[in-house]
Amino acid sequence: MSFEILEPGLSTTVQDLGRLGYYNVGIPQGGSMDQWSAELANAVVGNTAAEAVLECTYLGPRFRTTEAAVIAISGAPVDVKVNGENREQWTRLELAAGDEVSFGFLQSGTRFYIAVRGGIDVPLVLGSRSTYSLGSLGGFKGRKLEAGDIVPVGQAPATATAGLDGIDTAMRPIFTRDQDIRVVCGLYDHRLTEAGLDTLLSSTWTLTPVADRTGLRYAGPAIEWKPRQQPFGAGSDPSNIVDAGYAVGSIQIPGGKEPIALHRDAVSGGGYAMVATVISADMDLLARNAPGTKTRFLAVTMDEALSARAELKAVRSRLWGK
Repeated sequence: MSFEILEPGLSTTVQDLGRLGYYNVGIPQGGSMDQWSAELANAVVGNTAAEAVLECTYLGPRFRTTEAAVIAISGAPVDVKVNGENREQWTRLELAAGDEVSFGFLQSGTRFYIAVRGGIDVPLVLGSRSTYSLGSLGGFKGRKLEAGDIVPVGQAPATATAGLDGIDTAMRPIFTRDQDIRVVCGLYDHRLTEAGLDTLLSSTWTLTPVADRTGLRYAGPAIEWKPRQQPFGAGSDPSNIVDAGYAVGSIQIPGGKEPIALHRDAVSGGGYAMVATVISADMDLLARNAPGTKTRFLAVTMDEALSARAELKAVRSRLWGK
């Protein structure tokens, strides 16, 4: 069983839950940018949460099935067509051999996901099937899909369930052009003046077109840094530090303007001060931002961040019946 890629879309890659445990040697966690949407698609077709899916950015692929298949489409709202006929997201789609699947333009958001019963069956690399394009690692030959690719689909185990009949509206992610993103301040927020920190947390930021799997850049007012004589090994700008490790979700402000929130494929360290970090519970929300989205960074405590993570874990447990 496989998908024959007729048109690849703008950037279609294989992703799963990510490649954890190698960030210390410079390999990012990767995985689906919007993990919740990917999990919902897997739940619909009867997969586990860990099965690999196709992540489609802005413009989706056109593909043909070689055998009968069960798929589901989740994530950003998009027109779905099977053999030219409109079909629905968030529900199981039964395909026959030779059926052709295509997509229209996104109505909002940035990415949607295609799950297939049995999962996308590319080789495991360091424990994950996720594509890390910058390192040509994992996924389908370490890259985004191209026309003519034959993407293998795994065999669903005999114990696989039929999956969910659909996803209740209350469980589906919301795609909006106005968002609040929760952050924990630090490690280097002390390098900002009081006014600079207030600007970061009180301003409304606009997502620029410079937004991908590595990070999302926001436009807004300049942020004031405390003057100092830069230490040996740091750059000349006040936002530079001697190299340090980056937490996933870290917010940097190179040159004192245009904050960048690092995401799934971000590098693991560098010389920019991290003034705040997006909490893990809001990383999927951050991934849904399309250019032009108005965003506010709301400071929360570590206890509040841990509570939000526990709440999200409980929701996932209900989805998977664990």
